[in-house]
Amino acid sequence: MSSNTPLPADIIKQLEKILDNKHSLLTEESERLAYGYDNSRRQALPDAVVFPTDHQQIMDIVALCNNYKLPLIARGRGTGTTGATVPTQGGVVLSLERMNRIIQVDAANRYMVVEPGAINQTVQESAAEHGFFWPPDPSSGAFCTIGGNLAYNSAGPRAVKYGTPRENTLGLKAVTGDGKEIRTGTFTTKGVVGYDLTRLLIGSEGTLAIITEATLKLTPLAECKRTMQAIYKDIESATEAVAAIMAQPVIPCALEFIDGKAIEMIRNYSNADLPINAGAMLMIEVDGSETCIDKSMADIAATAKNNGLINLTVAKTETEVNDLWATRKALSPALRTVAPKKINEDIVVPVSNIPALIRELDKLSKQYELTIINFGHAGNGNLHTNILYDPADKKQNDNAALCLDKIFTTVLALNGTLSGEHGVGLEKMNFIGREIDPVTLELMRKIKTQFDPNDILNPGKMLPISP
Repeated sequence: MSSNTPLPADIIKQLEKILDNKHSLLTEESERLAYGYDNSRRQALPDAVVFPTDHQQIMDIVALCNNYKLPLIARGRGTGTTGATVPTQGGVVLSLERMNRIIQVDAANRYMVVEPGAINQTVQESAAEHGFFWPPDPSSGAFCTIGGNLAYNSAGPRAVKYGTPRENTLGLKAVTGDGKEIRTGTFTTKGVVGYDLTRLLIGSEGTLAIITEATLKLTPLAECKRTMQAIYKDIESATEAVAAIMAQPVIPCALEFIDGKAIEMIRNYSNADLPINAGAMLMIEVDGSETCIDKSMADIAATAKNNGLINLTVAKTETEVNDLWATRKALSPALRTVAPKKINEDIVVPVSNIPALIRELDKLSKQYELTIINFGHAGNGNLHTNILYDPADKKQNDNAALCLDKIFTTVLALNGTLSGEHGVGLEKMNFIGREIDPVTLELMRKIKTQFDPNDILNPGKMLPISP
């Protein structure tokens, strides 16, 4: 279908019958427009937007789209940064925001069952009432949905200790691209019957099936948490500390990294009191029981000390904790003031290769005359690399693309991966062939065909077209 015109009247009538609510279907162009973009700033107009409220409606919508070979794009709240929910081929956007129920919390067995439209923060609050939490904590947690977290395998700072959605999801209920209902996984923390389709669907960006329920593995809330900030003279010293911290028995629940350029930017655009000669900063959080938290903090603080350490601050009150994190949170507003646009990549390399990566990024920054700012989840080598530029400046615009190409080449040469948690979508699709060999890519395409024989689920995303 053309994205400039609504769907034919007969298809609209069938959708109205499935949804049984005139407010669950958008056909006006002005209404459809709001569901045609995500945080990548890409935009395309869908032919229609539907708001199902239960599993059966989704099965019926998938069946209808199969009959007419209509693209069907599942969507949460549009917080993704890779264009994965942008309806580039028109079709139907299936917004899951109204399927937001928390179906069950089983505290005795440490799991909860939720619908995909449930907000991450709502899930955390519900789990906390029973003394638990769900570890994935992306920065957009107050707004993003569980379905989106699963689609991208989005994790956040706590992944360094507690893992990603793949490690924290027991099972799924979903509808495949050919309209069949499937259940994957178990309600237990152990199970090895059949292939692990749960982990396959998580991170598949809505290209294989539409998740309608998720059974999430819960973790008991720690009794307490401590925060410290360590500032180093250079990247090498900070990375040496990261490697040492990750090699000792106490695993921090957050180990965040900010490079020297980011520190300078924070200093210039906020009231943060940071040393002039700072080359890198680590934000470290430790959680655990009251009886051992002080020793855990002392052990990590001792491990964090090396010849490059300039300053180590341990927060003693909640106000001091907030002050330390305010330094980190000042970075995003500062980035917005420097350039009209940024390319934000979530590359990952082995922790010991972070210094080599930062050095190469500095070279590329000088070569292409672009500012590059790096921060991220140091404990698992996941850096958010930001290329700042003005798209109205042709030279900067061209150089940004060339620079990104070189960054990806560097990451792969350092045994890294092109995405840690943002996914592929459209932004990285043309680079995937550099990381995944042709035989494996073809196997992935065959898996896609098995789940979605008519290629209606989020077509044209994630996997590059076969030669």
